Amino acid sequence: MLLSATVVLCCTAFFADVPKLAGPQDSVKIPAAASSEIAVADVRKDEPGLPESPAGKISDSTNSDAPAADVSPASSAAAGVQLFSSPVRPAGRTALETPRERNTWYALMAVSHSAAVFDGYSTRRAISGNYGVEGNPLLRPFSHSNAIYAATQVSPAVMDYLGHRMLKSHNARLRRFWWLPQTAGAGFSVGAGIHNYRLVP
Repeated sequence: MLLSATVVLCCTAFFADVPKLAGPQDSVKIPAAASSEIAVADVRKDEPGLPESPAGKISDSTNSDAPAADVSPASSAAAGVQLFSSPVRPAGRTALETPRERNTWYALMAVSHSAAVFDGYSTRRAISGNYGVEGNPLLRPFSHSNAIYAATQVSPAVMDYLGHRMLKSHNARLRRFWWLPQTAGAGFSVGAGIHNYRLVP
């Protein structure tokens, strides 16, 4: 009988320590400190003069339904481009000549090569009639054949190249007189052609 009484007392003490589960009819008790904080928060929320507290920063690890801000490199680059009022020029050598200067260079090239053809024709005509000899020692080997026409085109080609380099030069003084080599070459060829043409009666 003493043993049965001891078992009953132990079982009663064991079940007394197990927490009782709250059922649907039981109400959840809020501690006093928490209830006072809720009451103070409600009072502060109802006061019109106080500003609302700022919302906390949402970290990337939280599960939020709001879409994340677009911070892709493309959007960052587009935002950086909009900060500049003028477009950014690519690095490297830029074209220094204007369309008008380029067209003038082509026109001078045509004039200088045409003047060289006239010089070759007049030289060939004068030498064929035995009215003179070629004064330029570099052209003298070609003066007795039609190769004189090709030989006279070398000098204008060199002047075209020199004028084009001066046209694209970063030196302001050279760019100012870029037309001089082609003009001088064309003038020399025209003068020589007129002289040779006058030799033949």
